[in-house]
Amino acid sequence: MADADKVFAGAIPQIYERYLVPLLFEPYAADLINRLRSRNLSRVLEVAAGTGVVTRALASALDAGVSIVATDLNQAMLDQAALVGTSREVEWRQADAMQLPFPDESFDAVICQFGAMFFPDKPRAFAEARRVLRPGGVFIFNVWDRIEDNEFADTVTTALASVFPDDPPLFLVRIPSGYHDRAVIAEDLVKGGFARPAEMATVAVRSRAESARVVAVAYCQGTPLRNEIEARDAGRLEAATDMATAALVQRFGSGVVDGKIQAHVIVIER
Repeated sequence: MADADKVFAGAIPQIYERYLVPLLFEPYAADLINRLRSRNLSRVLEVAAGTGVVTRALASALDAGVSIVATDLNQAMLDQAALVGTSREVEWRQADAMQLPFPDESFDAVICQFGAMFFPDKPRAFAEARRVLRPGGVFIFNVWDRIEDNEFADTVTTALASVFPDDPPLFLVRIPSGYHDRAVIAEDLVKGGFARPAEMATVAVRSRAESARVVAVAYCQGTPLRNEIEARDAGRLEAATDMATAALVQRFGSGVVDGKIQAHVIVIER
């Protein structure tokens, strides 16, 4: 499933934006922006921008004179981001984080929200972030903590194991929660050429949705977990979503649902 893990296409970008952005990404986008506010900036690069939740926050929070370039590997995600739009002009550009199409030392900050887990060669991607940073520039990114500390994802993964007992879909364990070891992250940053120590913080927040069904659709149909389900049996996507819904109702109730989500935030200067 290595290739499918990185594919955000078809209906995924729209479902991702509608459900996952408010469910998971908005609070952490605000956290990243707060860590950037005090810095003197003229040009900012966002890597793995997805449908633009951080991009929109950057556009609203930073002075109008600060140039913002937002990139993603998946053009379909950028198309969705551009469709939603931003409060001011942003440059959208398809790009691979491991081979950024920008000159050395061309940005004051590189931001990446929940993208590092997808990089096949993380030290190489970190080296690229460092390469395009000006001396004294900052690289800020976040990654999900263990799946056990992300209650909705954990519940959905367990539920889907009952749908496909011989070959359970493990995307949420393998990728989103697969890069949670802070020691490994620190080592990869050193391999990527960063010499200064990284600041790491573990940030837990509460995630809420109007129903368990919203959470189930978000995960099962708005992430590459959908690709895993459909690869096993394309006709069982709705059944899998129903099973995830039932498990979420059993754990969190039938009305508004509230669960813990947790991530590591890393800040390191060049």
